[in-house]
Amino acid sequence: MSDILVVRTVTDLREAIAEKRKEGKAVALTPTMGNLHIGHISLAKTARDHADVVCATIFVNPKQFGENEDFGSYPRTFENDKKLLAEAGVEILYAPTVDAMYPDGFSTNVSVTTISQGLCGDDRPGHFDGVCTVVTKLLLQALPDVAVFGEKDFQQLMVIKQFTRDLDIPVKIIGSPTLREDDGLAMSSRNGYLSAEERQIAPSMQKIMQETIKLARNADSYFEILEAAKAKIIEAGFNSVDYLEIREERDLTPAHKASGQAQRLFAAAHLGKARLIDNIPLV
Repeated sequence: MSDILVVRTVTDLREAIAEKRKEGKAVALTPTMGNLHIGHISLAKTARDHADVVCATIFVNPKQFGENEDFGSYPRTFENDKKLLAEAGVEILYAPTVDAMYPDGFSTNVSVTTISQGLCGDDRPGHFDGVCTVVTKLLLQALPDVAVFGEKDFQQLMVIKQFTRDLDIPVKIIGSPTLREDDGLAMSSRNGYLSAEERQIAPSMQKIMQETIKLARNADSYFEILEAAKAKIIEAGFNSVDYLEIREERDLTPAHKASGQAQRLFAAAHLGKARLIDNIPLV
């Protein structure tokens, strides 16, 4: 296990990265909110494929949580997270405080329109503004060569690519494939909210999504297929379905039938205290 340098201020972060740059090394950033699992560690491994040095961040960002969401109860597991990152070969861990990120008088908001609308943008008002603001700060604080984000949050990945392009932030954004449990459930920190019984139900959403994709390949219209799939998710034991939609992958506009372009099926549903999201491409 390699040593990992923990820094908590922008000054210390920039000094640590400057030292690596003096050695001629490329730097990758992997932002997280902590409570890490093997899916997060895969981001660090993807980052290592694209750079010499990996800097991970841990910051539970209050600006991306809604009024009735789980900011206060979101698990903070810093010491274990630090150990996992060190084992994965991460050299720098940036873990700022809320006051350091948003000092008194902070009044700037980064907002992306169009691609942030619909899907999680509708169900979590203000969420993507919070994501865009904190990721903008992290990218400008570290100024890495590349930054890695998981494809499980595909809309988030596309939003981040949009604003880095629009704002001329000189960082290459890379998507890392979704990691899954053996039964197909997408890995997520919020899976920890599931009871033992709910954990048995949870993989059914992904199985129904796979069935839906098979039907969609030869369908003249997606509407009835998607409505039937929503009903199946509820029958499987989920409390509610926020959305189940097929969208064009390039710009996330709604897709009603095959277009000849890459498309992706997106889902979000509530199971007990957990809100589970997933997406899979139509191939």
